[in-house]
Amino acid sequence: MIVENGAARAVQFQEVALHIPSTAKVESVERTIQSFFKDYEFDYQQVCVLLILFLRRGKISLSIDRTEWDFGSYQCNILMIVAKNDSIGIPLYWDLLDNKSGNSNCENRINLLQKVIEAVGKERIKMIIGDREFIGLSWIEYLKGNNIPYCMRVPKSHLITLKNGDCYSISELLSTSSERYFQDCMVDGVWGNCLLKRLPNDDYLFLIGSFPAKELGRIYRKRWCIETLFQAFKGRGFDLESTHLKCSKKLSKLLVFVSIAVAICVKLGEHHHKKVQIIKTKKHGYKANSFFRQGLTVVRRGLKNTTPAFVKLWSDCIATFIRWIDIQFTYNQRLEKMFG
Repeated sequence: MIVENGAARAVQFQEVALHIPSTAKVESVERTIQSFFKDYEFDYQQVCVLLILFLRRGKISLSIDRTEWDFGSYQCNILMIVAKNDSIGIPLYWDLLDNKSGNSNCENRINLLQKVIEAVGKERIKMIIGDREFIGLSWIEYLKGNNIPYCMRVPKSHLITLKNGDCYSISELLSTSSERYFQDCMVDGVWGNCLLKRLPNDDYLFLIGSFPAKELGRIYRKRWCIETLFQAFKGRGFDLESTHLKCSKKLSKLLVFVSIAVAICVKLGEHHHKKVQIIKTKKHGYKANSFFRQGLTVVRRGLKNTTPAFVKLWSDCIATFIRWIDIQFTYNQRLEKMFG
């Protein structure tokens, strides 16, 4: 479903149809693709389990966030939970929100996280991280009630009640200091630990979580993996915003293919880094390319380069990837079928 369109990646059905080998006319191939998205039903629980196979074994750090864009009068509004894999997230579950306000509510988040828990098991979740939208008494109480460690950013307008019962705004607490930490304080009726920090742009970083207050900043930075994923979905990767789909149900199906494509690129990038060419680290300490970007480059060159040496390298990568998938299937006996 993800094809090359000149120098770009494309998910439009017309472009996909041009790259599918067939004796039929392009219009006929495109109608077949449209029929698939209209009639086929995915088992999203099995899709989630498949995507989990791409993660390293052990506990996983989750991030929850929402991305949106407008296509004419249609507003695409995706709520997603991803698992951190190096600097990028691997999508696990998503929900296409039909409301026009944009924001998710506590029920949306709880339902989505519950589906992830059913797929991975609660004991495998190390933590969940969210931005300023992801607060609310019911949501945080759900996390605490299920013993899921959390770190959420809070809007600067919210008040903090300290252990002595005194209530303050964040500007009051930071009037004489640029950063402060509070254990066992209350925000929006929820008890937790808080980090308050004044930022250079006259904004504030206000975090609440179940971790020690001084660790919250380090933990919150893990959330960047979901922003990197959204970049891979959009302009820096598969140009998902270019799709003209206006049906949430069909768009959710397209996300299955794009999510699997991202996961494959990440694993191929990791393999290429370990076995073929190490990705250089720049002076600022970050890699010159992410595993996703490296893997995407390998895929694109493999589709274009027909020299014998590169064909062999490409074939070896694919063979290694297939063996890896086979091992993962054997290890995860719960995956009995790919799709419903």
